Amino acid sequence: SKERFAMFRQNPEDFISKVTKLILDEKAALTVEHIQYNQIEGEYDKSIFTMEKSRLSLENVFRAHKAIQDYVVVDGYAADGMTTERLFAEDLESADEVCVYAKLPKGFAIPTPVGSYSPDWAIAFYEGKVKHIYFVAETKGSIDSMELRLIENAKISCAKEHFKAISNEVVVYDVVNSYEKLMELVTK
Repeated sequence: SKERFAMFRQNPEDFISKVTKLILDEKAALTVEHIQYNQIEGEYDKSIFTMEKSRLSLENVFRAHKAIQDYVVVDGYAADGMTTERLFAEDLESADEVCVYAKLPKGFAIPTPVGSYSPDWAIAFYEGKVKHIYFVAETKGSIDSMELRLIENAKISCAKEHFKAISNEVVVYDVVNSYEKLMELVTK
């Protein structure tokens, strides 16, 4: 509209920045609408779990017993230390259903048309305790898709297609905001 374009005169830099973001978000949504993944040969080396450890902040680290490593490093920071990821990891530690889990490193990435995407967690449950034994999770404070940016939603959509293609539905992927939400998904 004429009024919207008039905003350019008030703050050209901000206007261009916001228009660019809108265009990129729409481009991302259109690009991933019909994405397909095909399984290829290759695997990740276990060294991806130790590559980025040299620049750790000890505020985001806690001792783990069920994780594949002795310490888990969670993303984010909260004044009380209780981020969504920290609470989630602590719940994984205390859950009887969880056999082992890993905080996936940034080096584990899924290629998408809108940039690489690194899910947060890989979880294995004890057989017979849940319907889906293997689960890959993305933890978010809010799982309301309206609150997630379009590019982030596009990457999540791609990840769902990726895990469908490579695992024949043996590995389930979804976004959760708590251990309770995870249990809802793996017991369905």
